[in-house]
Amino acid sequence: MEFLLTVQSTPTAFADRHIGARRQADVDTMLKAIGYDSVDGLVDVAIPDSIRQDTALKLQDALTEVQVLAELRKLASKNKTAVQMIGQGYYDTVTPPVIRRNILEAPAWYTAYTPYQPEISQGRLEALLNFQTMVQDLTGLPVANASLLDEATAVAEAVLLMRRANKNKTAKDGKTVLDSDLLPQTIAIVKGRAEALGFEVEIADLSAGLPDGDINGIVLQQPGVSGRVFDHSVVIADAKERGALVTVAADLLALTLITPPGEQGADIAVGTAQRFGVPLFFGGPHAAYMAVREGMERTLPGRIVGVSKDNAGVPAYRLALQTREQHIRREKATSNICTAQALLAIVASMYAVYHGPEGLKAIAETVHGHARTLAAALKKAGRELTSESFFDTLTVRVPGKADKVIGAAEARGINLRFIDADTVGVSIDETTTPEVLSAVAVAFGAGPVGDAAGFELPADVVRSSDFLQHPVFNTHRSETQLLRYIRRLSDRDLALDRTMIPLGSCTMKLNATAEMEAISWPEFASIHPFAPDHQTAGWRELIEDLEADLTEITGYDQVSIQPNAGSQGELAGLLAIRGYHLSRGDQQRTVCLIPASAHGTNAASAVLAGMKVVVVATAADGTIDHADLTAKIEANKDVLSCIMITYPSTHGVYDADVREVCDAIHAAGGQVYVDGANLNALVGLAQPGKFGGDVSHLNLHKTFCIPHGGGGPGVGPVAAKAHLAPFMPGDANKAAHEEGHGVAISASRYGSAGVLPISWAYVKLMGGQGLTDATKSALLAANYVASRLDEHFPVLYTGEGGLVAHECILDLRELTTRTGVTAEDVAKRLIDFGFHAPTLAFPVAGTLMVEPTESEDLAEIDRFIEAMITIRAEIEQVASGDFTLEKSPLRNAPHTAAAVVYSGWDRDYTREQAAFPVHHLKQDKYFPPVGRIDGAAGDRNLVCSCPPLEDFEN
Repeated sequence: MEFLLTVQSTPTAFADRHIGARRQADVDTMLKAIGYDSVDGLVDVAIPDSIRQDTALKLQDALTEVQVLAELRKLASKNKTAVQMIGQGYYDTVTPPVIRRNILEAPAWYTAYTPYQPEISQGRLEALLNFQTMVQDLTGLPVANASLLDEATAVAEAVLLMRRANKNKTAKDGKTVLDSDLLPQTIAIVKGRAEALGFEVEIADLSAGLPDGDINGIVLQQPGVSGRVFDHSVVIADAKERGALVTVAADLLALTLITPPGEQGADIAVGTAQRFGVPLFFGGPHAAYMAVREGMERTLPGRIVGVSKDNAGVPAYRLALQTREQHIRREKATSNICTAQALLAIVASMYAVYHGPEGLKAIAETVHGHARTLAAALKKAGRELTSESFFDTLTVRVPGKADKVIGAAEARGINLRFIDADTVGVSIDETTTPEVLSAVAVAFGAGPVGDAAGFELPADVVRSSDFLQHPVFNTHRSETQLLRYIRRLSDRDLALDRTMIPLGSCTMKLNATAEMEAISWPEFASIHPFAPDHQTAGWRELIEDLEADLTEITGYDQVSIQPNAGSQGELAGLLAIRGYHLSRGDQQRTVCLIPASAHGTNAASAVLAGMKVVVVATAADGTIDHADLTAKIEANKDVLSCIMITYPSTHGVYDADVREVCDAIHAAGGQVYVDGANLNALVGLAQPGKFGGDVSHLNLHKTFCIPHGGGGPGVGPVAAKAHLAPFMPGDANKAAHEEGHGVAISASRYGSAGVLPISWAYVKLMGGQGLTDATKSALLAANYVASRLDEHFPVLYTGEGGLVAHECILDLRELTTRTGVTAEDVAKRLIDFGFHAPTLAFPVAGTLMVEPTESEDLAEIDRFIEAMITIRAEIEQVASGDFTLEKSPLRNAPHTAAAVVYSGWDRDYTREQAAFPVHHLKQDKYFPPVGRIDGAAGDRNLVCSCPPLEDFEN
């Protein structure tokens, strides 16, 4: 008993839970394989002295999990929850507990990676296909993507899509016209993007008709931010007659009652699925959507889930048209979107599955009925409504009394929208009760509400078509049914809760439960992004604290957490550079140098920032080719804006010449953008803001433990030196940008704030020493993998002392030449061992990039190494003629249970080799639900909505 008490009184440091290989015996084993006596000795050789930081991180000492949760409780208590009726694109909603607990808070869902390996992603792909089908049905358009980042940036994507898709000679280069009833944050985002790309945007009241001049495209809002609902078909027809394309930003819940955009003739529909069960989260993460008419699907930004077949003819899901991915298209990209909001899209899709068409329509009718009830009470009291045709939002004129009305409502625990001194907005949602309606009426000086009277939707906007008729939306009505459906889908996937995901460049490390716990607390999750500051003190304190810690970690002077994806952080950094050059009168500085090895989104972001991309060659050893760099600098010295470099490089090594590169760019008048995707190999050891960087983006969904969620959410803060601080992201909800700030990047001031408690908790749990130890452990793990596998799969690039950074590239090209076995064959065969594949064919075709992360223990790393060595032996079986490549377990991988038990088994290898290539799998075996998928067939016959169930039953 004394021993137990002693153990309990000395809690284990969180870093010892986060870092997998923490036991000294394991560390010694790994060091011996690499040939070093100590981790510090390994680090001293791997990382160039020229960039090493000379002081420890000045962060708060590490806290325990109990202490961190107590601190989060204190911060949460400083936020004031209220009945949120501000609207403006954000609504309170009810997340069904079965969805909250079993998806939003379930590691099987939130630790999954982007479904680039579809055979082990069938569950989340089906859920995303449900999302696409839901959007297509509700918008009346035939093709939707699997989510975008937020509504405002989705509208910006739609505007760019219209500008490249419009082939009308007169309209092609015309202006983009935004309806004045669009969400203010949407208008701000579009204007910011347009300024960088140099096209005209005009704001007009489109209910009064189109303005004069050539028009490329128009954007309408249904319902408008004022609440107004009107028949768009006339203005849409007029726009089409003048050669313009049409986008409608539409509320999905309203579309259960209102004629959908597709039926009114729109080309594109965009919006958010937030009110389908996704909490307010102080502004995000929320799943935006985009749907398009037929013929535009191959230019649609974002990801599309499609239906194909596997090698046994079984229907299977995959990401369709994968060559559309922006990291592949680089400077030819039309969007820099490389992530989405998959987890939140899945929540929204399950909300639709849970409620079905009747349930969604009933919610919409209740919301509309409550809005009508309030409108009747206000009108009876003599209050003026700006529109008598609305769905859920009323705009009320109260000359000179807006502050008084809003104060009276707040005193009753209700937030209303301040529009101006004479005008107040009220938005109804599914949580609104009759008691709340009466309290709002009293705040306006009206009597308690009675029955709804009048204010019916006009007949010309009422929806007549059916929606969500597929069985998936009409089957899972009981909680038992839905719970089993969710479990069935998650069982089809491989996520981090089952296995190591050794993805180079993607850092699939532990997402600790304690870090995740606070995100669904009401004091964090139920706060409107535009709530008054005095109600959000806890949120802002947490955010300011996190920004300060990230500033210390990176060595920069300022951090903004607004960008809601890494790609958006890149754009923010480049726009800050652009703003800086413009402020100095250097309008001509528009050339961005990008090494050939860089992340593909770098080039795409540069294009969106209005820059011209010039590629710098890579030398044979994987570093930047200095001769080519010097030549490119000289050729562009008068127009050079910046260089974008990733450090450590995308090749997984610490380039010793990084300071020389930075100095050469600065000498030519340019700025240095350091892509922070690999910051997990620097934290505590080197700071990009100190070794030459002017600006960086960071990935909180990598280095700082926000989970990937099957392809989002992400957060991509931007960090900058003081001279760029005036050009950091502004607030999209303000009519004019705050002085000293640049263009807005995301719709809400703090982007995807809802997941920031995760990173805040991670930093506090680890402390400066723990974060530094994590970096060292990541280097140890990667070099251990490289040293153990090098004789089987040569490591392509190494740095000082033959060492790698946090990841290594395994070169299969010679093996492929000799045997025909490809890196993809190895990736698919790893599934039979229960592993997600490493990064395939990036940054070098014919290779696999492996990143074990600091969170994996030695046994799991050794299990992966054993799998790779076993696969190497199978490659030799092909080489020696034991079986042909086409009849090998490699080319036929992965093996489903159905394939293994098939009575007609006639392959040249045994069932045991197929399913149980190593002994331990007999106790713990994952069988993929489908075999290798024919991607080309799926692209040739594009199906992007739920297929008839009989396709699967047959």
